[in-house]
Amino acid sequence: MSYIIDRRLNAKKKSTVNRQRFLRRYKKHIKRAVEEAVNTRSIRDIDKGGEVSIPNKDISEPVFHHGNGGIRERVFPGNKDFVVGDEIKRPEGGGGGGSGQGQASNQGEGEDEFTFQINQEEFLDFMFENLELPNMIKKQLKDATSFEVRRAGFTSVGSPDKLNVVRSLRAANARRIALSGKERRKIRELKKEIKTLEGLLPNHDAVIQIAALNEEIKELNKRIKRMPFIDEFDLKYNNLVRTPVPSSKAVMFCVMDVSGSMTQSIKDIAKRFFILLYLFLTRSYKKIEVVFVRHHTHAKEVDEEEFFYSRETGGTIVSSALNLSADIIRDRYPPGDWNVYVAQASDGDNWDGDSHHCREMLEQRILPLVQYFAYVEITTGPHQNLWLEYEQIREKFGDTFAMQTIIEASDIYPVFRKLFEKKE
Repeated sequence: MSYIIDRRLNAKKKSTVNRQRFLRRYKKHIKRAVEEAVNTRSIRDIDKGGEVSIPNKDISEPVFHHGNGGIRERVFPGNKDFVVGDEIKRPEGGGGGGSGQGQASNQGEGEDEFTFQINQEEFLDFMFENLELPNMIKKQLKDATSFEVRRAGFTSVGSPDKLNVVRSLRAANARRIALSGKERRKIRELKKEIKTLEGLLPNHDAVIQIAALNEEIKELNKRIKRMPFIDEFDLKYNNLVRTPVPSSKAVMFCVMDVSGSMTQSIKDIAKRFFILLYLFLTRSYKKIEVVFVRHHTHAKEVDEEEFFYSRETGGTIVSSALNLSADIIRDRYPPGDWNVYVAQASDGDNWDGDSHHCREMLEQRILPLVQYFAYVEITTGPHQNLWLEYEQIREKFGDTFAMQTIIEASDIYPVFRKLFEKKE
């Protein structure tokens, strides 16, 4: 066994980088722990961070070790309490307070599971990884509230932080060349004359003329050098303009059945599903609106608090909720400006004859306007008439209509991921 002592100073945020590396390495275990937490927590605590346990056998780290043979040196930490030959008492109460259960044994050894904490941000990152709203498209610019800054050439005025040095030096060089053009042409002509006179050397008159021409060239070069290297006129600034961009605005209709046929356990499952959906939407999308619709014999648009915690109940007419949703889409969310989504949760029980009306309303008033419709039926028995009618819709509308069944609370998270998994 070798002991490597690293005495290098820790860089800034080193622990953060190491933590992210650790989370990536044990991603599978963390995702499994997150799924278990979603299924077992109370509704109010579903989005909080918490403990994650990893079996000790799954934690394997690479180590340096010596091969056979060779000379070995070991570095042991010193201590001031013991010397060679001292006897150390066995700890009281067994092996140090492990959390294992079972009968006592006079042999064997092991370690408890490794447990660590993840915060709320990390918990939600793992919960909603690789999920998206299907068929999201960018809409027209009408009432667009999002802008992005784009380059639009250069300007002669601006703040110092927007100064384009390369363009300014290029403009200064062009100015100097343009203003000194007359002098440069004169210099070229004088040099040609000097070259001609050099052929007459050592003629005394030629020597005098060459000296005079060199003096004139010297004066012209001084005049060129007196031109400022860069002038205020040369300064060029990046021109940045705010440009409206197509807005990916989206609205999600959460439609929940609260009729008398929905038992308390079924309602709790439906609420858990919609809480997951609400957390996913508000975390993953900047421009998102959520419309909450509860229904029994009558449908009503409610706020978040009433949607999740109201105890109102009654009979079952599902078409009332679909009709209200269609009216709201028509009045407030034109499909030309919005990506419209609907998620419906029910036990499938409906008033006789109303399920056929629901199918017609979906086909004629809602599905032509929405990007995606997700229906979740929560039942432990055979499917009801609403499911049978919706199956006919699924055959016609394909990717824009999805159906899933939830039997118990442990099915919520897997079903949620199936409905909103990212498509390639």
